[in-house]
Amino acid sequence: MDKIKENDTVELTNGKDRFFIKIEKGKVYSTHLGNINHDDIIGKEWGDTIQTHSGHNFILIKPSLYDIIMYAIKRQTQIIYPKDSGYITLKLGLRNGMKVLESGIGSGALTIVMANALYPDGRIYAYEKEEKFLNNALKNIQLAGFENTVNAFIFDLANPLPEKNFDAAFIDVREPWLYLDNIKEALKKGAPIGFLLPTTNQVIELLKGLKNHGFINIEVQELFVRDYKPIFDRFRPEDRMVAHTGYLIFAKKGF
Repeated sequence: MDKIKENDTVELTNGKDRFFIKIEKGKVYSTHLGNINHDDIIGKEWGDTIQTHSGHNFILIKPSLYDIIMYAIKRQTQIIYPKDSGYITLKLGLRNGMKVLESGIGSGALTIVMANALYPDGRIYAYEKEEKFLNNALKNIQLAGFENTVNAFIFDLANPLPEKNFDAAFIDVREPWLYLDNIKEALKKGAPIGFLLPTTNQVIELLKGLKNHGFINIEVQELFVRDYKPIFDRFRPEDRMVAHTGYLIFAKKGF
């Protein structure tokens, strides 16, 4: 049976509260229900129970990437939700060994999903203008266990990219049409690229830019997910839903 070891990310849950910690020897995790020594978790099996110093029990769960993204990472920016990030990963055809350009890392939610597809031999080259966002994203990526798959830099797309020959790219910046020359130059022939934009006027500007720069197979899409109450005697949609989170634009490097 797989046992919990140092550097694993563990979810502690009692069915109501949930906490996420990266296991480090000698550390103590404090909650409102008491403290837990990391050393007491090491060597336990997933699904085992651990008790705080004040007598409260938690189950040790191996979190999914969805759990980490939605409940564990610290957000300093709006994230790209799993409903979009999984689709983006498939549309870009990401797989082990690829070299991927990302600009606008935000809080690292999409980076984590893409890194999972590229692991163990692929690499993401993530470029971000804001150091505070990059530092937070790197902590989130480390929590998910993909710090060795991501090379991150403070960089402005207004400058020619220092790396070339990317197999794919995803760009999440305010005015991506301004940087299409530098982005296109860094891509391999025929490479897929994706963008996320929140408003229609931004999408229109990008569509103009993509056409002028010879990109092909251009698509614009929007995804929705609707949750339902899992209660058998009054099954119905949830009162709230994550609806419009952004427009997804996809293309391939063409002429």
